Amino acid sequence: MISAIFMTTMPAITVNNLTKKFNNFAAVDGISFAVEERECFGLLGPNGAGKTTTINILATLLPLTAGSATVAGFDVCKQKNQVRQSIGIVFQEPALDSRLTGRENLEFHAMMYGIDRLTRQKRIKALLELVELSEKADVLVRNYSGGMKRRLEIARGLIHRPRVLFLDEPTLGLDSQTRRLIWNYIKRLNKESDVTIILTTHYMEEADDFCDRIAIIDHGKIVTMDTPANLKAALGPQASLEDVFIKYTGNTIRNIEEREKIW
Repeated sequence: MISAIFMTTMPAITVNNLTKKFNNFAAVDGISFAVEERECFGLLGPNGAGKTTTINILATLLPLTAGSATVAGFDVCKQKNQVRQSIGIVFQEPALDSRLTGRENLEFHAMMYGIDRLTRQKRIKALLELVELSEKADVLVRNYSGGMKRRLEIARGLIHRPRVLFLDEPTLGLDSQTRRLIWNYIKRLNKESDVTIILTTHYMEEADDFCDRIAIIDHGKIVTMDTPANLKAALGPQASLEDVFIKYTGNTIRNIEEREKIW
């Protein structure tokens, strides 16, 4: 069950009839939802369903075609700078500079947000400790493992104290142990630092374990939305979240390349 505190606070994210078209093709087709403050909200769906497009619009990386959206109370079209100051992002594809050390990556990102030198040093020290990279802080990122890079990207996304953290497949390609470690960090941040989290993942067990609520999106539309427990209960006492996912999205292989040609 979602904590009652979610019901008494202003939504961290609001999405109303959001639409994004590419060459008259609706990659996101009139979706609406809200994410409460301090909630961990999962956006699930097959490849090409519209998840990343939705995240990119909310992060002001893509313009919307129709509808409206706010993040941390700011309009994603009219108040882009305020939105960007309020969010952190961990992209699906690595976005670190491998020629810099872990510390230098954090330093550069903090400077881009105008954080003063003393504050930068304190936050970098604290975040490196949080993601257990203090001993590797001065090693070039090109020598980091995949899990270390992901942990550093999470630290970088938090350096400016965002109110909302977007995670697009944050544990993609990592081994089970590293994935669990990273999710423990994320959940701790969510509960202890009042960070609202919206994430995409293809790992159903992650969504089941860590999300307060889940929306499943398919062909650009939200097809169901509820807590993991309620979604499973609707199918029966033995149902898994994967069963729910297949019920709403089908079990056939999608031809994503054809959708991308339309875009």
